Amino acid sequence: MKKLFLLIGFLLCSTPLVFGQYTDYNLVKEVQVKNKGVVVSAFPLASEVGAKILRQGGNAFDASIATQFALAVVYPQAGNIGGGGFMVATTEEGKKFTIDFRETAPLKSHKDMYLDAERNANTDLSQYGSLAAGVPGAVAGLFEMHQYAKLPMTQLIQPAIDLAEKGYAITQAQADLFNTYKDDFLRLNKHSIPFVKNLAWQADDILVQQDLAHTLKQIQQKGLKGFYRGKTANLIVKEMKRGNGIISLADLRQYKVKVRAALIFDYKGHEVVTMPLPSSGGILLAQMLQMTNLMGLEDKQLNSPEAVQPMVEAERRAYADRAEYMGDPDFIKDQTQKLISKSYLKQRFANYNPDKATPSSAVGDIIIPQKEKKETTHISVLDKEGNAVSVTTTLNGNFGSKVMVSGAGFLLNNEMDDFSVKPGVPNMYGAIGGKANAIAPKKRMLSSMTPTILLKDNQPFMVVGTPGGTTIPTSVFQVIVDIIDFGTDVNTAVNAPKFHQQWLPEYILVEEDFPHYTIKTLEKKGYTFKKTAKIGRTEVILVDKDGKYHAVADGRGDDSVGVE
Repeated sequence: MKKLFLLIGFLLCSTPLVFGQYTDYNLVKEVQVKNKGVVVSAFPLASEVGAKILRQGGNAFDASIATQFALAVVYPQAGNIGGGGFMVATTEEGKKFTIDFRETAPLKSHKDMYLDAERNANTDLSQYGSLAAGVPGAVAGLFEMHQYAKLPMTQLIQPAIDLAEKGYAITQAQADLFNTYKDDFLRLNKHSIPFVKNLAWQADDILVQQDLAHTLKQIQQKGLKGFYRGKTANLIVKEMKRGNGIISLADLRQYKVKVRAALIFDYKGHEVVTMPLPSSGGILLAQMLQMTNLMGLEDKQLNSPEAVQPMVEAERRAYADRAEYMGDPDFIKDQTQKLISKSYLKQRFANYNPDKATPSSAVGDIIIPQKEKKETTHISVLDKEGNAVSVTTTLNGNFGSKVMVSGAGFLLNNEMDDFSVKPGVPNMYGAIGGKANAIAPKKRMLSSMTPTILLKDNQPFMVVGTPGGTTIPTSVFQVIVDIIDFGTDVNTAVNAPKFHQQWLPEYILVEEDFPHYTIKTLEKKGYTFKKTAKIGRTEVILVDKDGKYHAVADGRGDDSVGVE
């Protein structure tokens, strides 16, 4: 049986993981260490892989790469080589940069590709099956990161190969997911896949993925050509033809990572380093922090009505701007500097009324019902030298398109749904889009991922990020405010009940245990609420004034901390 327990407080040493023993591992929720690197990710085996790489002499980039490859095996609902993501990094030498390995629209894509003859949007096609897949960027992104690493890529991939070949014991949460999505897997795959079996999955069942192990070996031996050319590429295109998808060999050969200047701004003496477009997350974070700063939050309390109301109204206005202005900066006019300027945000927040809710129609033009879904994964890494890596990757929905590449063993994303398939039509996260985020060949779809690093006196202060679709920026926003403005400890900031407002729909989404008093108080001002089980799973590393690393893995899932 797995040993699943909470290790809270000081962790002065860590027992190395012995590969091959994947039925016995620890779920570590919180540690505090000094002179040791830490890794926080969505699954304990992946965090331990990253920690082992640190112990072998790797840095934060090595650990991030190895952890991501491991997550492709042990966290298949979101960890991936068939999707994409974003990385934000700061180095011990003071370099600050981002890597954009977001998926791209195939060459044969066009803005009306999901519209029927009557020009109605068919979101089933953008969310399920091969046509929903964008050109994967994950593998290219990992190789781009490797130039900052110390260890050979062959060494960093090997733990993932071992996990795929030898298998690992799944958790109850994973068993439930495999059982829930069984019908989708059977409907969308004509071949057998490892996530489907005759009997229901149970906790501690062993998942073996031999085809995935073989694909990882191809990448290990041939580098980028092991994925974007040759056997793996041919298998992807064959799968496309089988399922009426449109990714071609030319798409795979032409995929390019983008190294982008980080979006950097100040928040109360902290330098916030975050992701620029085509992720909306960094802009939204800058807008929300600066709008609430106009009101001042320092004298307010976590999740009190006095704090939640201005934060909700900042979220509402930022998400209205997301729908209007944001997309791939290589295809649209990039208005980032306008959107985060103090003069614009002061004007944007001018109609805030502390006595009543602002109607969403007062901050944007489109009103339409929406829905929410989510599945992404985040890794936060800080090594003892001070290199910090915050990376968020995704397949988009749970298990992406639900299509596994036959013979290659990995799932394809359904990232095309993150485009605006038709102006005004919400995607699976309920996000509204317009022309700025319309589909075009080679274009990157707008994202909400918000990998972020905060520096204080030019040294790492916080590494933060979360999954959760459109709830990602608001969760990161709340954690930063909780720690800097409200003075909470990092565990409280991570695990306190979250709330979310995204312009449309009108209601505020809150977790089940959100304070009843706050809800009732704000309802009297005209706010409406909808409850949900979980919002995000935030992974945070905080550096205290004594130089100790305080790492917390969110209690909402199987997330875990690994220590050098």
